[in-house]
Amino acid sequence: MTVATNTAINYPTGDGQPVAETFAHLYAILMTIEVLRLYLQGQQATVLGNQYLYYEQGNSNKRVAPDVFVIFDVEPGGRDNYKIWEEGSVPSVTFEMTSPSTKKEDDGPKKQLYAQIGVQEYWQFDPKGEWITEQLRGYQLNNGQYQQINNNISTVLQLRLEVDNSLVSSPTALIAFYRLDTGEKLLWPVELLTKASIAEQEAISAQQEALLSKQEAASAQQEAIELATQLAAYKARFGSLDS
Repeated sequence: MTVATNTAINYPTGDGQPVAETFAHLYAILMTIEVLRLYLQGQQATVLGNQYLYYEQGNSNKRVAPDVFVIFDVEPGGRDNYKIWEEGSVPSVTFEMTSPSTKKEDDGPKKQLYAQIGVQEYWQFDPKGEWITEQLRGYQLNNGQYQQINNNISTVLQLRLEVDNSLVSSPTALIAFYRLDTGEKLLWPVELLTKASIAEQEAISAQQEALLSKQEAASAQQEAIELATQLAAYKARFGSLDS
């Protein structure tokens, strides 16, 4: 007689491996997560990174860990891992910060898997330009197959992507994102801090100018009072100026 058992399946949250191959790759991951997280604030969406994505219920081996992935129609916030059958939504966009050592996996099994589970866009970013000449390459799902995106526009995110080497504090290139509706660049955290600092300094300067104007007005008023007092004293002593 076979006795049925109800054994809970363990879905690990990590494998103990490093988050990224190099600091350049880690930096690109973290910056991409934060920029997209801020962009999607207020929406039913979340951005996760280097966490297990489980795509088959009951099989903890059916998993992949995208460097960055964006999911819509879910509660915002972090997760220790992501199970498609629990959340009810497949990631819409995935990013891999790739290198020569991960090229075979990123351009092979991962690419095929993302297409199979229905990820609408797949982006490969080579921060050091070691195997992708243009450093950034995107694919869009069409009839179950990925076709390369030629204009670097993400229709899912409504953003245009560019490779950017202009950030002085960055050890490598990053992905810059621009809104399609306004053309405005999504600022990296360090740029947001700089912008906030400039705004704070401008506010302080405005306050100082207002205070100085107030002091100057008070000084002018006091001077007018003193002149009026002196004039009154003169009239009292010598009579009217018209006499």
